[in-house]
Amino acid sequence: MRGSMGEITVESMSQNYLDVLKELGNIGAGNATTALATMLQTKVDMSVPQVRLLKFPEVGAILGGEEQIVAGVYLAISGDITGSIMFLVKEEVAVHLINKLMGSETARDLQGELERSALKEVSNIIVGAYLNALSGMTNLRITPSIPDLCIDMAGAILSVPAIEFGELGDEMLLIQTQFYDEMTIDGFFIMVPDMDSYQKILSSLGLLG
Repeated sequence: MRGSMGEITVESMSQNYLDVLKELGNIGAGNATTALATMLQTKVDMSVPQVRLLKFPEVGAILGGEEQIVAGVYLAISGDITGSIMFLVKEEVAVHLINKLMGSETARDLQGELERSALKEVSNIIVGAYLNALSGMTNLRITPSIPDLCIDMAGAILSVPAIEFGELGDEMLLIQTQFYDEMTIDGFFIMVPDMDSYQKILSSLGLLG
């Protein structure tokens, strides 16, 4: 990433900032686990989230390859910081979550309006948990937009944050969390604040001189 002296790039982020993001992942995932358990009325466990800085093709590989069908929920964020966030799950995981929420095994895919609405609701809860964690850590006001659901191959869906992250570098910040009920639920959380917002986040955390 090219940039003048003093500019922040994803690649130049300090280890301290990545440690903060790991803590955000822990708090956000903990909040999401509690919210999911309440929403699904079942016991939900989680593993320690992984926070990684990855190049675009590496993110696709983690999702099962760029041709893997995934459900992506995209939200714009506004308030004290601006940008966007995306929550991704594989198609079979999304169907499982929908069936748990609806208390049946009727969903087979994500084509129906009812299934899509249910998935947006679950994703909204999970994304909200992470945003609440970030807001609590930074004391910044963060407001999400209405979620936009897209079901497509991973490569196509990831092209959206890849373009936005292009302004910051050629790597994405990915928080991966595993939730457990009857099956392992891999959730992938990509946050794309704009450049000014990165500065605000770092300043609020005392990581800028």
